[in-house]
Amino acid sequence: MYAYIARQPIFSKARKINAYELLFREGDSNCFPEIDGDAATMQLLSNAFMTTNINNYTGGKKAFINFTRNLLINRIPLMLPQKTTVVEILEDVMAEKDVLESCREIVRRGYKIALDDFIYDINLSPLISLADIIKFDFRQSSIDDIVRDIHQLEKYNLKFLAEKVETYEEFRSAVELGFDYFQGYFFSKPEMIRKKKLSSTKLNLLRILNEVGRLDTDYDKLENYISNDLTVSYKLLRYVNSPYFRRSAEISTIQQAITLLGQNEIRRFISLMSMEGLCTDKPEELVKLSSVRAKFCELLALAAPQTSTNPQELFMLGLFSLLDAILDFPMEDLLKELPLSPHIKEALMSRKGFDAYFLRLITSYEKGRWDDVAFCSSMLDIQDNQLPGFYLEAIQWGDMLANL
Repeated sequence: MYAYIARQPIFSKARKINAYELLFREGDSNCFPEIDGDAATMQLLSNAFMTTNINNYTGGKKAFINFTRNLLINRIPLMLPQKTTVVEILEDVMAEKDVLESCREIVRRGYKIALDDFIYDINLSPLISLADIIKFDFRQSSIDDIVRDIHQLEKYNLKFLAEKVETYEEFRSAVELGFDYFQGYFFSKPEMIRKKKLSSTKLNLLRILNEVGRLDTDYDKLENYISNDLTVSYKLLRYVNSPYFRRSAEISTIQQAITLLGQNEIRRFISLMSMEGLCTDKPEELVKLSSVRAKFCELLALAAPQTSTNPQELFMLGLFSLLDAILDFPMEDLLKELPLSPHIKEALMSRKGFDAYFLRLITSYEKGRWDDVAFCSSMLDIQDNQLPGFYLEAIQWGDMLANL
């Protein structure tokens, strides 16, 4: 049995990554099964966390993991790493005697507890007293209801997490309400799409993206550009000497690095470094997510028998899928500066055409929309059991690049 695992970022007020929530789906069913403590569920958790290092999914950050009543009373959270696990209790779990006994033991062992989709009920008081974090769903509750519930919780020593925050306006509203943590895809949306001038630095980076995107890239000029940029040179040499490539001998010159990486790989690297330069005033997760999408799309392209699109083009599709959010600029205007094929531009601008299924698959995977993942993989004729491995490889690759 293989397990789908997706991660959703959780941010601090400074828009830095604090943790990831992990979302699950059992590989041989269309949705995560009803958990009743049976052998299949135990095997799923074992596959996900005992045979695979949880850091592969979280990059060493904390992992918020949902637990139902049956998993709690069977002490399943105690099987997971205490330092990196936040025990997230689902909203339908009541403060019953056996649940409270389990939660007290979980707290004694040093785990943190979060209450999911919280709506205040005085009967939950025993659970609230054991919790560290309360999660409010910004799609489910009104601001007035949230303010009222926070007032009821003032006597407790709690942190508050706003989830399903989808716009920067909602993020700023949650900050003003005193929230400590924020979950949702607000960071992947433009703060304000408006007509404005890009800085000369960012225009130059777009020109670099334009150059490396051409089939007739001048690699002598590219080597000269890299050699004259200390940051790019340093990161390139760290990249080619990283464990990801398992080189037997150290690479010490830019020319060696370009030769060993080859045209496609050096294009990918320069594209990613340019994206990082464009994203200086944005959450670092935005560039990381762009690189994860790029790698995932490339791996999907290699596995999809029906596509005639070059994997390199689909890499760029994933990479540029957040360009409007990175620059707070309309996607249509940005794409005028880039030499992408018409079908890639169509997928980016309107999410239409066959190539759009690649982007739809990865965005659905990110959000745990497993039915849509299954639909897109069937449209692309990709085997379901390949997807978890592709996703894990993509997030490991993205995390590695972020740490260069």
